[in-house]
Amino acid sequence: MTIDCAEPRVLARFWAVALGYIERPPPAGFASWEAWFADHDVPEAEWGDGAYLSDPEGALPSLSFLKVPESKIAKNRLHLDVQAGGGRDVPWETRWERVVEAVARLTAAGAAVLDRHELDGRPDHFVMADPEGNEFCVL
Repeated sequence: MTIDCAEPRVLARFWAVALGYIERPPPAGFASWEAWFADHDVPEAEWGDGAYLSDPEGALPSLSFLKVPESKIAKNRLHLDVQAGGGRDVPWETRWERVVEAVARLTAAGAAVLDRHELDGRPDHFVMADPEGNEFCVL
């Protein structure tokens, strides 16, 4: 999956915290991404135009963050749900405690709380924005 953004490294650091991902290692045979860029004739001025994350277990999709000139102007049509609570089969008290802890961790990493939703008269999930304003939910 690729995410367009203004500051790839900043946004990648945030989503690494949010998802438990790590910086994707450079391709096999290269000591660094810079070495790979140089070998593939990527102009040095563009070396900071991307950042790459991977699941530390290697099971989930990799993420790429690519610099684009235009800023975000409307609501996302696609967003991620950070399922920190463990799902609705987890008792509400346990699930909500996990959600609140995740919201605090993500706020400290640069996210903002946009809204808190309730279901059946009690808190259910938060809508948040990452450091570039992309909406996501914490359930």
